[in-house]
Amino acid sequence: MLSKWGLKLSAAQRVYAAFFLYALALGGIYPRIAEIQEGMGVAEGALGMGLVGTALGTLISLTFGGDALERMGAKKVLMGAPPLVAIFYAMASYADNPLQLFLCLVPAGICVGAIEQIVNLEADRLEHVLGRRIMNRSHGFWSVGFSCAGLLGGVAAQFGFNPQAHMLVMVGVVCILVVLLLGQFEAAPLRPSTHMEHQPKVNFASPTPAIMVLVTATLAAMLMEGASIDWSAIYMRDVFNSSPFVGGLAVAAGASMQALARFFADRWVERFSPVKVARFLSLILCTGVCLITWATSQGMALLGFALMGIGTSAIFPLAMSAAARRTDRSAALNVAALAQISFVVFLLGPPLLGWVAESFGIRASFAVSLPLIGLSFWAAKSLEE
Repeated sequence: MLSKWGLKLSAAQRVYAAFFLYALALGGIYPRIAEIQEGMGVAEGALGMGLVGTALGTLISLTFGGDALERMGAKKVLMGAPPLVAIFYAMASYADNPLQLFLCLVPAGICVGAIEQIVNLEADRLEHVLGRRIMNRSHGFWSVGFSCAGLLGGVAAQFGFNPQAHMLVMVGVVCILVVLLLGQFEAAPLRPSTHMEHQPKVNFASPTPAIMVLVTATLAAMLMEGASIDWSAIYMRDVFNSSPFVGGLAVAAGASMQALARFFADRWVERFSPVKVARFLSLILCTGVCLITWATSQGMALLGFALMGIGTSAIFPLAMSAAARRTDRSAALNVAALAQISFVVFLLGPPLLGWVAESFGIRASFAVSLPLIGLSFWAAKSLEE
């Protein structure tokens, strides 16, 4: 039913919509990143230094934004931040050099960090209210949003829309959908906690040993999810001379299979335990990375990106749930601590993988994750309930 300010949705549907719109706003630029790189006339290393702006802005937001987010409230953040992300990414598509790209992506990342905290806390609190898991399904809707962004980017490229026109259209789409889907948003009640200490204004928590093991469990998945987002379209162009449409398909393949896996992940976790699920996904991730590293055809590479999507699907959501359930500190502090340290991987990942690609070839930028996958397999023991 449509009210004055949008559709009337259930509490769970509103959280799913928030995850979807977060990814839709974030994902619009990545299917076109190869064309933007060509427009700037730079190599992968320099492009990676520009792309690091999103991660840096996200880390700033996660570190310093907790107090401001608490004052603003979930609804204001979710109504304002996704359109701002789309606007800053549209500005980034006009960048003439990596510095301009970086400067546009830093404020986008600040908005991303705000959304990241809000949506994960809302999903965790609603899990407590409903008495059932929705975290993986919520992240599944994130993947659906990113897959839609990838497909839209591929179609726009196929029909000759330049990246700038495409990104401006995405601004309008995101703004309309935010009003329709989140106009009736209401924040979930706080989860009861046994540890209610005052939250510091500078919300950088010294990571506890338990949080660091959770970070280790997510390390390979976070790095390869970021690599798939940033480099899949460029991989298809450099290795197989693929069209922008096929580059968009590579972005969408990982995101769509990630979404499909996340919709089933909660059921898998309830049946087999978080540790077994995480380790099984690590093996799938390893298979996908191997296919991409040694692909001999476009189809083989697309299959590799699809398997990578499955492999990265549930490990980070499981770690977020594990962090939120810990009682040594507040759920908000533990979630922020895990997100902060995990996003260091996003901060270091794009430039390092860009330099690896420039020096040793883009296949090598995926192969470097193989030892980390083994480490994450070991650290999955930290997800035990």
